[in-house]
Amino acid sequence: MATILDKELRRRVTIDGADYTVVIHPDGLRLLGKGKRTPEVELRWHDLLSGEAAMAVALNASLSTKARKPALLAPEQPASRVKRPATGKGRSAGG
Repeated sequence: MATILDKELRRRVTIDGADYTVVIHPDGLRLLGKGKRTPEVELRWHDLLSGEAAMAVALNASLSTKARKPALLAPEQPASRVKRPATGKGRSAGG
């Protein structure tokens, strides 16, 4: 039998040498830089179950005041992506 989550549960994790605090609470979870009060990532359980979790994380990331280095950003289009010419919606009549 699982224990009901009725109050916050805090745990420390280390990611790439940086310490973070993970807070799991009845409404969702937060990831905070160690010693900071503003969450870097906040996710509500409802958003996770409704499929809007990726949008919520992207929104939180876009609202972040943290400056990002340009070298850490992913390229817009990978080199392996090849565009196909538009040939219409369906197959040709001869096939």
